[in-house]
Amino acid sequence: MANNVTRRKTNHAGDRSVPDDRPVQKPSTGISMRYVSLVCLTLQTTSIIITYSYSRKMPQGSTKYLSSTVVVIAEILKLLFCTCVIFKDSGCNFTRCSNIIKEEIIFNFGESVKVLIPASLYALQNNLAFYALTNLDPASYQVAYQLKILTTALFSVFLVKKAIKTRQWFALFLLFIGVSLVQLPQDYDRGSRSIESSENKNRLLGLLAVIACCLSSGFSGVYFERLIKFKAKQSLWIRNFQLAAFCLLMSLVAVVYQDLATIQKGGFLQGYTTLTWTVVFLQAFGGLVVASVVKHADNILKGFATSISIILSTLLSYLLFEDFNPTTNFCVGASIVIVSTIMYSF
Repeated sequence: MANNVTRRKTNHAGDRSVPDDRPVQKPSTGISMRYVSLVCLTLQTTSIIITYSYSRKMPQGSTKYLSSTVVVIAEILKLLFCTCVIFKDSGCNFTRCSNIIKEEIIFNFGESVKVLIPASLYALQNNLAFYALTNLDPASYQVAYQLKILTTALFSVFLVKKAIKTRQWFALFLLFIGVSLVQLPQDYDRGSRSIESSENKNRLLGLLAVIACCLSSGFSGVYFERLIKFKAKQSLWIRNFQLAAFCLLMSLVAVVYQDLATIQKGGFLQGYTTLTWTVVFLQAFGGLVVASVVKHADNILKGFATSISIILSTLLSYLLFEDFNPTTNFCVGASIVIVSTIMYSF
């Protein structure tokens, strides 16, 4: 009897029926998976910013595609990919796969509905990101978006009781300084290129959209991390399926609200080109990569991925576009953001 009591106490922490704020311990996936996630996240983050910005530079008079439809199609692709993975994990058995989807997603409504909150925020975030990129150059957007480190830290403290070290708070303070420098009014030299071609660009609205993105990203990221790491009851791909399904519903609502009249006139895929489809695939791929990074990587790797992405986006924006000219404010601010990102991660 004593042995049984001891065994219960020993195994009590592993009992899923008991609330526990510690992450579920899972077998290590090895260094390779971590670095694959790092490289994929860096390349995807950089390429989606540059590709989207380039795809919006359409010749005058041509039809522009609707950003809201890109989000919808990307979520459909995520659903299809997650379904394929679930099908593979079920031994390529259609009956078993359908049973898994029914039991884990449809009939297990209590678990599925937990993903509704981050799904709604992700859908909002995706549309705000496209709007911000319409009003900001790629490099400024990428650096300003690093405010999500601050929002993620704050939500981590409140939602998962994470302890933030003094050094990390100082890094967050530096982050504010860096982003503020980037957003200071640009000084134009007489011979320099005009940074804002003044046509339909509003940096203030772009910055407000980025701030909203950061709040959404911080909360939804911490919430979703808790779902897949803390007392995880479902696999990563089941959670991704749930997330994509709810995001699709939210995105359809956004399409109807924003662009229904335009779609009725020109069609759902109006203005789509090969480059547009590239943006769609990058958007879909990015959502899956982020989920994988949250599961396999840590803050250090994510910090490095973010820093490298900032550098690449800045260089590519400078080389490819005429709407961005690095000033002293931007260079100093970007450097501070990169340093603070790495400092916070270590």
